[in-house]
Amino acid sequence: MEIIITEAAAKKITERTKGHEGYLKLKYDTDGCGCAVNGVVALWFVPEIDEDEIAIETNDRTVYLEKSKIVFFDEQMKIDFLQNTNCFQLKSPQQILNGHMSLVIKEKTD
Repeated sequence: MEIIITEAAAKKITERTKGHEGYLKLKYDTDGCGCAVNGVVALWFVPEIDEDEIAIETNDRTVYLEKSKIVFFDEQMKIDFLQNTNCFQLKSPQQILNGHMSLVIKEKTD
């Protein structure tokens, strides 16, 4: 699997995560979607990674994905940031997986 992070996205991720320690994660979020095959891809910044997550090296930083959810992603993907909509976008040569992603910063819970 290959993930490219555009310069605009890398800059915005760095800007928004400043002061936080953690890991960038592409989360296949199924909360409120009905079942496990209905979900939406989300961009999360998490304080810890889970043991079932795999690391994907990118041109900018490591991105983590849940191993069991990898089937919902394409082999080649790009994370971009669109200034005009002020949101991130995950796309592949075949499709747009999420055209309006926020970067959700998850706080550590004790």
